[in-house]
Amino acid sequence: MRENLCLFTDDFVPLILLGRIVAMPLDRNKSLQQLEGQDWGEPAYDSHLVTECHRLRRIPLSEFTAENLRIMIGQQIGLPHLIPLALELLRGDPFAAGDFYAGDLLATVLRADSRFWVASPALRAEAAQIAQRALSLLPSLDETDRKAAQDSLTDAHDIFQRAEYFAQHGRA
Repeated sequence: MRENLCLFTDDFVPLILLGRIVAMPLDRNKSLQQLEGQDWGEPAYDSHLVTECHRLRRIPLSEFTAENLRIMIGQQIGLPHLIPLALELLRGDPFAAGDFYAGDLLATVLRADSRFWVASPALRAEAAQIAQRALSLLPSLDETDRKAAQDSLTDAHDIFQRAEYFAQHGRA
């Protein structure tokens, strides 16, 4: 059970080994490139998103913003390192926002690859709690934020619940 406790601290990150989660120290002074031991080199495709993902792989995790997390998680990059950071931020504010709308980070987290959630039951449980909290707090947002957050979070929560169903039934 010690492994599961480590998943909820700020100093550990889950590492998936042979389909099991183990807690590994998280060095926030390192980049994804350093943590994963893989240099992607220069982007081979000229687009803002591709260039930004390559750039973000090279900066220390301590410099990541909500928007940086939203971008990388949305591209399914570095999930074992970035989902815990995102959940840490979302614990304090379930409507933490990148550049789009209140709750856009949570919506992106909930849309993470179902295989990640299957392999990360403790993180999945925490994400589910944060999502429930956010949905219950929707009425507290102003009308504009509420409409954007409600539509996106409801859709993302549906996707997440399907992943949870498959996790419980042994499929991803």
